Amino acid sequence: MTALISSNPLTAPPVARRQPGARQRSTRLGSVFAPLVAIVVLVAIWQIASWASPLRADLFPSPVMVFQKLPALLADGSLVSATAISLWRALSGYVIAVLIATPIALILAHWAALRRGLGPLVSAMQVLPSIAWVPAAIILFGLSDATIYTVLLLGAIPSIINGLLSGVDMIPPQYRALSQVLGASRWQHIIHVELPAALPGYVGGLRQGWAFAWRSLMAAELIAVGGSLAPGIGSLLQRGRDLADLPLVMLVILSILLVGILIELLIFAPLERRLLQNRGLARAGEEKSG
Repeated sequence: MTALISSNPLTAPPVARRQPGARQRSTRLGSVFAPLVAIVVLVAIWQIASWASPLRADLFPSPVMVFQKLPALLADGSLVSATAISLWRALSGYVIAVLIATPIALILAHWAALRRGLGPLVSAMQVLPSIAWVPAAIILFGLSDATIYTVLLLGAIPSIINGLLSGVDMIPPQYRALSQVLGASRWQHIIHVELPAALPGYVGGLRQGWAFAWRSLMAAELIAVGGSLAPGIGSLLQRGRDLADLPLVMLVILSILLVGILIELLIFAPLERRLLQNRGLARAGEEKSG
């Protein structure tokens, strides 16, 4: 009898449930600490591998050797200055890429003949390695910021275009019919219906566009050194190569990775999470916040 009572959902004691706010805080903390734990584990594996490696320390430096370079770079300001210059170039160039790519994608989405002609070219430019543009840009613009921005834009724009086109392609045709019934103009349909509905694909394209922009910037700064160019983080990487200083090279690579991780965690991951929550969607393994 006791077992029957305890199994009855009407008489069983209430089970403590986590509040939506607690779930949201737990999800946010997990999204921050999980990458940190992964980094700690990878650094530990790296340290153990350096101890067990038969190679010389200068050929396979340990994390301790790499981070010993950090105080000197912070003292002379070279790492902070180079990172700030590269971040400014990346962010300003990325904003320009978004402003250029968005209207181009909307034009291609509404002009079928133009898309059939230019669509394959845009996709081909997306898979073309960004470093291939550097020699041509140097010939055209010399060692100047124009070279850096040209390579960055050519790397980022195709990804943003394809992301928005993918989002527009996934919009149900009933949306267009509903806009016509309500008397919306083409411009009103694009602003109030099409762009909001295409946001998942657009955000995916923006994220990929940033990745290509950052990657293209590093390639351009690594090759285009000197002239009127202020030294960015890619130039610091080139300096490490010229000096055959592998710990310096590894430290700069880690700095580049750190910037990428921070941009992902602080901008794109929260943006995507909020977008999914507003649409009643959630990724596998993630809890919905209230």
